[in-house]
Amino acid sequence: MMSETDIAYIAGLFDGEGNINYAKRREKKKKNGKVYETDCWRISMEIAMTDKSVLVWLHEVLGVGTLNPKPRKNGHKMQYRWRCVFRDCYQVCLLIWPFAHVKLDKINQVISHYGSQHADNVVNLDKYRRLYVR
Repeated sequence: MMSETDIAYIAGLFDGEGNINYAKRREKKKKNGKVYETDCWRISMEIAMTDKSVLVWLHEVLGVGTLNPKPRKNGHKMQYRWRCVFRDCYQVCLLIWPFAHVKLDKINQVISHYGSQHADNVVNLDKYRRLYVR
């Protein structure tokens, strides 16, 4: 189990360096040889930085997502990106929610998205805070 200090540190990383994408986009799909358009949700979160060791630690501690190098631009240091999508993003949002400030609106959108679609999987955030935040 992760310590409260580690969770707070991860929330701080996301507030300072992270990005949370919660958007509905129109996309073309192909089924049975026919092309059609549909609305698709794109839910992801990522942190990109030059300090690989921090992202390796994050990836190991969270146990979700991918860690890849980003294409290098002329004269810039190598960057690395940790990224997770959909339900993994939802789980990380639940974890860091009690400590987030800057990204709290996007975190709440992700949590509400999954809570509204799966009523049996709704998390009571007040109860969560009482149990896990001291």
